[in-house]
Amino acid sequence: MFNYVIILPLALFLLAYKFFFTSKKQRYYLPPSPSYSLPILGHHLLIKPPVHRLFHRLSNIHGPIFYLRLGSRRAVVISSSSLARECFTGQNDVIVSNRPRFLTSKYIAYNYTTIATTSYGDHWRNLRRICSLEIVSSKRLANFLHIRKEEIQRMLTRLSRDARVGKEVELESILYDLTFNNIVRMVTGKIYYGDDVSDKEEAELFKKLFTFITTNSGARHPGEYLPFMKIFGGSFEKEVKAAAKVIDEMLQRLLDECKSDKDGNTMVNHLLSLQQDDPEYYTDIIIKGLMLGIMVASSETSALTIEWAMASLLNHPKVLDKVKLEIDEIIGQDRLIEESDIANLPYLQNVVSETLRLHPAAPVLVPRSTAEDIKIGGYDVPRDTMVMVNAWAIHRDPDLWTEPERFNPERFNGGEGEKDDVRMLIAFGSGRRICPGVGLAHKIVTLALGSLIQCFDWKKVNEKEIDMSEGPGMAMRMMVPLRALCKTRPIMNKLPAYTKV
Repeated sequence: MFNYVIILPLALFLLAYKFFFTSKKQRYYLPPSPSYSLPILGHHLLIKPPVHRLFHRLSNIHGPIFYLRLGSRRAVVISSSSLARECFTGQNDVIVSNRPRFLTSKYIAYNYTTIATTSYGDHWRNLRRICSLEIVSSKRLANFLHIRKEEIQRMLTRLSRDARVGKEVELESILYDLTFNNIVRMVTGKIYYGDDVSDKEEAELFKKLFTFITTNSGARHPGEYLPFMKIFGGSFEKEVKAAAKVIDEMLQRLLDECKSDKDGNTMVNHLLSLQQDDPEYYTDIIIKGLMLGIMVASSETSALTIEWAMASLLNHPKVLDKVKLEIDEIIGQDRLIEESDIANLPYLQNVVSETLRLHPAAPVLVPRSTAEDIKIGGYDVPRDTMVMVNAWAIHRDPDLWTEPERFNPERFNGGEGEKDDVRMLIAFGSGRRICPGVGLAHKIVTLALGSLIQCFDWKKVNEKEIDMSEGPGMAMRMMVPLRALCKTRPIMNKLPAYTKV
């Protein structure tokens, strides 16, 4: 009896494979594909982290667009700027604006209803309008300027305690605390990290759950594209359901706290005022989905970008000295950098751009899905095919960039005849589904990085190069979290006059 339980499902999957894939290959002119493909599994065994580097190697063999079969899913991977532009402009951008349906999106993202996981259509357009006009508009971000200033000062004060005793600092947790506090205070008004804060345990649980999401989203777990794993006791779906339950309970508590604070000035309070006018659309689920999307997308990615930037500067001390000189000449040591100063600090902006080029927080953009059959690069891409764009590879394409592996912020100085152009960066996506929070991310990253350089002298903990290896997951973490030595500069003696947090 046991043999039949094992053999029957396998036989059914082999028949399904033959019917759905073998026959359709005869109708479609598909992109090139690795020859090593197994029944049922497809190219699954080829997938090893870091995925963006694997895709880059495969593109060197098969070309700028290639085809993969991941279990029950089709996928194409794009590694050239021209093909990405073909996808994300005109009518193609509409056809390639759906999202694949993953278990994480189903259970954690409220049945595919959040702005990041819902497919293109009226609901997505409504969410995009809400984000653009009601959440991350210039006016809304200006209202929360005091939060960003206070959280920068909180971080500087925390660092100064260690710097005065010459203690080695681990930047990953400090930067995550900064960005997480920033986002959650804007969204709900709650402070999770800092002196006299009692909810650090809940904050750490949020961090653990968000890491689970970014590690397992986007077809990174075989449970997403090998449905038969359920038959043999696969636990991935159970893990996702459990994580979803905890996340929902935590978001609901934050939402209830905002409901009880009628005079609150947060993003959620603003959404609750819209709920009063249109309760059928602005349901608690819609609001929690917006909260989740902003918190997941903004907190970790900004922290990672600052960490990569600091690691790059420590490995390139002349660049660090140059950006420090720019800050000292334009701002000085009598006051802290303000957001309004950023426009007058072009080299600091170049450092951020170069960091996003070499170390995009999402090296493979969030997968899209085709709403209908389409041609890309002259090849057929069938309906319901995942489209994955390797931003990391495009950012290192020698046909686009001069000395692409070199950390060189000067490449963005511009000038007639220069081929390196900040407009070629796609770290935040492109087209209709570009990240709506790109403006907020730039503000947080640039102000935080500039403040760290203005207020401290930095150096490596030893003479070795900083390890720039990348960890696994949808968000590109440093394999070895950055540790450094810092020493306070004169402006830190004046910081207490600024710090009231």
